[in-house]
Amino acid sequence: MNNGSTLRAWWDDPVDYRWLVRTLAARSSVRPLKLLIGVAGAAIAVMGAVIAGTPDGPPGTPGIASTIGVVCGVLWALRWWLLPWPSRTESLVLIACADVLFTIEFLQVPNRVFGAMGAVLLVVTGSYLGFFHSARALAAHSTWSLLSVVVFSVRIATGGGGVPLAVAVGLVLFVSVVSVLPALQVLYWLLRTESLSDPLTHLLNRRGLEIRLPLLVERCPAICVMSFDLDRFKSVNDTWGHRVGDAVLVRTAKRLSDAAGGSAVVARTGGEEFVVAAPIAVDVARAEAERLRHLIAEPSDTAVEITASVGVVVFDSTSCPQCPRPSPDRLLQSADAAMYQAKHSGGNLVVLDDLTRPHDHHHPVSE
Repeated sequence: MNNGSTLRAWWDDPVDYRWLVRTLAARSSVRPLKLLIGVAGAAIAVMGAVIAGTPDGPPGTPGIASTIGVVCGVLWALRWWLLPWPSRTESLVLIACADVLFTIEFLQVPNRVFGAMGAVLLVVTGSYLGFFHSARALAAHSTWSLLSVVVFSVRIATGGGGVPLAVAVGLVLFVSVVSVLPALQVLYWLLRTESLSDPLTHLLNRRGLEIRLPLLVERCPAICVMSFDLDRFKSVNDTWGHRVGDAVLVRTAKRLSDAAGGSAVVARTGGEEFVVAAPIAVDVARAEAERLRHLIAEPSDTAVEITASVGVVVFDSTSCPQCPRPSPDRLLQSADAAMYQAKHSGGNLVVLDDLTRPHDHHHPVSE
C-alpha cells in the first residue's frame, strides 16, 4: 500500500465507536477512564476558580467568564462520573463544546501570552477524538485549533507583545496543538489496522470482521454472508509443502478481494477459511456465490488446483419487512453451518440459507 492509499484508507476508515467502548468495558477500563476524564473537568474548574479575580484572570470578581468556566468544569466532571459512557453523538457534542469553551474562555484573559497558553488544553480534547472518533472528526478539531492559534497569535502581536513573540508562541502552539495529533492518530490507526489484519493475505482477520460486519448489517437492507472453506487443503500442504499452500491462500484471498466489490467485507477467519459479506439481495445471492466459487477454482500458473465449499446466508428486509434483523453472530453461525453442509455433501458446492423464509420450513438449500 503506497502513501496515498494509506492516507486515503485512514481518512475513510469507519471507526466503530461502540466497539471501542465495548472493548474497554470488556477490559474493565471504562470506569477508570470515566474517572480520569471527569478529573480533567474538575481540574479545569479549580483552575478557573484559582485565577478568578487575579490580574491574569478574566475581568470581574469573579466575572461571567470565570463563573461559566467553573460551572462547565463541574458539570463536565459530574456528567462523566455519574452517567453512563456517552453515545457517539453526545461524545462529539461534548468535545465540540469543550473546544469552543476553551478558546472563548482564554480569549478573556488580560495576559495575552498566558491566554494563548490555554490553547494547550485543546490537546486534551484532540487526544480523545484521535482515539475514539474518525479522522474527519479530528480534522474538524484541528481546523478549530488552527484558527484559535491564529487568533491568539494576532492578539499577542496587536497587544504590545510584538510580532516576533507572536510568531514564536504561534509556532509552539501549532506544533503542540495542531500538527502532532493527526500524526499520532495515523500511527494509532496503523497499529490498530495491523492488529485487525491477517499478516499473510492482508485481509481482515476474525477480529476485524467482528468490527466491520455489524456496520454492514446496520446500514444495508439486504445482507449476504458467504463462508468459504478450501476443500482438502491439508493435502496441498502435505503434497506441495506449506510454502505452496501459503501461495494458494494468497491467491484465493486476492481473487475474492478483487471480485467481491468495494462495498464488500472480505476476511480470512481461519487456516483455509474465508468470509465475504456484502449488501446482496436474496434473488442474486446464489449466483454471486457460484461466481466466486468458480473463480476460486480457476486454473493458475501453478499446478495446484483447489475448490471451495461455500455456505451462504442471506437476509433481505425488502422481501420480509416483518422479519427481525439477525445479529452478525447469527449470520456468521448460519453461514458456517451451511458451509459444513456443503463440505459434508462432497465439497465444491454452494449451500444457501435464506433467513427470510418461514422458520418452520427453514432448511439450507444446496444445488
